[in-house]
Amino acid sequence: MDNDEIRSEYKREDLGKGVRGKYFARFTKGTNLVLLDDRVAKAFPTAEDVNAALLGLLDLVPKTRITGRSSGRAKTRR
Repeated sequence: MDNDEIRSEYKREDLGKGVRGKYFARFTKGTNLVLLDDRVAKAFPTAEDVNAALLGLLDLVPKTRITGRSSGRAKTRR
């Protein structure tokens, strides 16, 4: 049986009209998936490997607060 076809006992008209992306927003809200560069994925093939590497990196960086805001003043050269 071809997986792209429905079984003969099901009629497509009985299934109703599908809605594209009906659950997309709900799905993306509950996930934190990221796309890795192919080189990164090759070096860290599992989620556990990625998390271990990133957690190790976090241990190395100083604990600083990044606000993403500037002071509003232009930096001047002296």
